[in-house]
Amino acid sequence: MKKTIGILGGMGPEATAYFFELIIKNTQAKKDQDHIPLIIYSNPRVPPRTDAILKRGPSPLSALLRGTKILRQAGADFIVMPCLTAHFYYPQIKAREKIPFLSLVEETLRYAQKKYPDLRKAGLIASTGTLESRLFHKTFAKKGIDIICPGRQEQKQVMEAIFGKEGIKAGQTSGHPKRLILEVAQKLVARGAQAIIAGCTEVPLVLKEEDLPVPFLEPMKITALACIRKAGYKVRKREKK
Repeated sequence: MKKTIGILGGMGPEATAYFFELIIKNTQAKKDQDHIPLIIYSNPRVPPRTDAILKRGPSPLSALLRGTKILRQAGADFIVMPCLTAHFYYPQIKAREKIPFLSLVEETLRYAQKKYPDLRKAGLIASTGTLESRLFHKTFAKKGIDIICPGRQEQKQVMEAIFGKEGIKAGQTSGHPKRLILEVAQKLVARGAQAIIAGCTEVPLVLKEEDLPVPFLEPMKITALACIRKAGYKVRKREKK
C-alpha cells in the first residue's frame, strides 16, 4: 500500500528543503505521477532546540506536537523530522501522537550496522544541544559503538559554523563554515573516529563524503531512503562510475 510522507520541518528551512530534495532525487520515477505524495509543514518559529535543552529558552514541544497534528490531519501516514536536535523530544511526541515516526538517529544506527558491521568508534558533529542530550551516545551504545565528540574549543567552531553570522543557518554553505566543520571532522578522525556522523541536519549542506578519508554517515540521506521504502516506493539505482 502506497503511503503519504509527512515532513515536520522548518528547523531550519534549508535543511527541510534539502530533505525534500533527497526524497525527490532518490525516488525511482520517470514522470511526475511516479513520485511520492508528500506533505511539508515548515514552521521556522519553533523555539531553538539547543536553547531549550540547555534550559536557556522555552520548550519547542508544544510547537512540535501542533505540527504533528497538522500533518496527521492533512493526511500523512507517517512523519519524519529533519532536525536532529529536535529528536530530544521524539519520545514525548510519540507518547502523545500515535502516528508512526521515523527517527533519524535510529535509522542511522540501523544503516551503520548493516553497512559497516566492524564500526566501533564514530565521530559526531552536532549542535551542543544534541551533544548534551546524548541522543547518539545512548542509541549507538546499545550496539557497542562509542561516540567521539569535539573538544570544547572545537565545539565552539561547530556552533559558529552552524549559527554564526556567516554560518549555515544564515545561508552560507561554503567558505568559512565549511572550513570550520571540515577541520573538526579531521581532528575527530585523527582521534580514532572510523566514521563521521552528520549529527546536525545543517552539516551535510557543507560537508560531503568526498571530503573525508572515512565513511560519512548522513542521517538525512539515510532516512530519506528509508522514507521512500516505507512509503511503498523504490529507491533510484545509481549508475556505477
